[in-house]
Amino acid sequence: MKKTISNALVVLMIVAMSACSVDQEASKPADEEKKDKYTALADEANKGDQLEKLKLLPYADEVDATLSSPKYKEFTANSTVLIKGTAKKYSGFKSNYAWIEVISDEDGPGGREFSYYAPIKKGKFEKKIKLFNGKGNYSVKVSLPSDTAKDYFYELAKFDVENVNPEVKRDILFTNIALEHGLTLENGLDGFIEKEGSFELNGKVKDASVEKLMVELKKDNESTKMIIPVEGGSFSKKIPLYYGKGVHEVKIMTPKEGVANYYSEAATLYVDNLSNEKFEPVHYSDAYKEKGFNLETPEVGGEKTDVTYKIKGSIDPNAPDADKTNVVFVTTKKDDLEAMYAIPVNDYKFEGEFFLRFGPGNYDVAVMVPDFAMTNGFVQHFTGVAGFTVENTNTKDQQYTLPSKGIQSDAPQIKRLAEQLTRNKKTQKDKALAIYEYVAKNESYDVDKLNNRTFEFDDSALKTLAEKKGVCQDFAYLAIALLRASGMEAQMVTGYAGQNHGWVETKVDGRWLTMDPTWGSGYLQNNKFVPKFTMEYFDPNPAEFKKTHTKEAVEF
Repeated sequence: MKKTISNALVVLMIVAMSACSVDQEASKPADEEKKDKYTALADEANKGDQLEKLKLLPYADEVDATLSSPKYKEFTANSTVLIKGTAKKYSGFKSNYAWIEVISDEDGPGGREFSYYAPIKKGKFEKKIKLFNGKGNYSVKVSLPSDTAKDYFYELAKFDVENVNPEVKRDILFTNIALEHGLTLENGLDGFIEKEGSFELNGKVKDASVEKLMVELKKDNESTKMIIPVEGGSFSKKIPLYYGKGVHEVKIMTPKEGVANYYSEAATLYVDNLSNEKFEPVHYSDAYKEKGFNLETPEVGGEKTDVTYKIKGSIDPNAPDADKTNVVFVTTKKDDLEAMYAIPVNDYKFEGEFFLRFGPGNYDVAVMVPDFAMTNGFVQHFTGVAGFTVENTNTKDQQYTLPSKGIQSDAPQIKRLAEQLTRNKKTQKDKALAIYEYVAKNESYDVDKLNNRTFEFDDSALKTLAEKKGVCQDFAYLAIALLRASGMEAQMVTGYAGQNHGWVETKVDGRWLTMDPTWGSGYLQNNKFVPKFTMEYFDPNPAEFKKTHTKEAVEF
């Protein structure tokens, strides 16, 4: 007995052109006329031919299978064919689906082949298939599952059919994996649709173990992937058609059980983009999946903005380190200038804005998360999860005045305090002195933090203001935030002063004035902080300052 074995995991996909959409009510008579016309043509062709009855292949005897539709080996049809059959000896099947392969003689926009999976229920299966490339000849194979090997199928029947209808139609290709997970798509999506710029991908998944999907978008040699969360069995995502005018292949994939970061194809459709506009995709790293990230905004890269730009997203609570992650970082890079910003995470959700401080032009932006495995108290490590570009249209260079990592100069508490400290101060130097005095007199040096290296990812001006203590970076964060909130340019300087150290420079009357509020606050004795305010480190003599402080870099 000859058996043809096909691997059900290999699925070839094709695309078809759809007719232009028109008002349903208005088109109803025309649709009925077309149906009558092509059905009559098919009926006439079938009457005129000597139709040979379809003979089943040997596997039919083994599983006691019959096929009630179609009845003939060769026949003519109007766009669709009903496949309907039974198998009495189905209890040993290693799959719950019949596999139907449709092969067109003519190549279409998505190829020549299409597969259907028809559920087998109590030995019965039924599926209406579309002759997806319009008018022409098709060969169809109907296969039933093996009763000895999982994911293998044996041919039950083969037949040929001629489609007399020139209209091109296509179903969404659902694999057996989609059916096993109960994946369905909504909003009238079909296997081939026309859209302009983007489309809404909405659907449901019955399998509660599926918490996210992967969508792969392809056109010609370009492709990108994105993760879509499944919440309460539903998912919704606006999918940009990044690559301009033409057909985009869209694959929806589900996680493979027991295999980390591996996805299996579940459904495929094609979208013909009618717009010429192209977008830059957001690029995602492997860590994006591993860390359970979902970046909701932005959806595309290459957008234009005026100085500020927002991001929004969430983290899967079950992902590694999700419970530790209370802040997400964004880095912006323009030429050789780079800045970092912290976006707070609350209840596994983050939303905030960052700044494009280095003037007009294109910025490379990276979304980063703390790497707790690599981080120690002295060195902080970050892992990139997503990247995109943004164009700043603002012509001003504001690198010394806008907020940055740890320097929340736009926070209401900081702005109120800065206004209080600098009120009635007539000169920039008077303002700088007032801020130096406040930080040096009101902050205590945190010896335990220094000794135990308990640096945290959320160290910042606001944290320092609230806790009234910190180390050199914390003193500098607060001083710079207050200076920038007062409308003054300021920057953090890092270098060496007996150990790694940070201090402040602020622009006063066109020159950079140095201040070190940490050293101005007091000193350490017997491993304890002794508060003793001094003016020695406000605008010090440069030659004297260099004896104790070596400047190495400027951190914006």
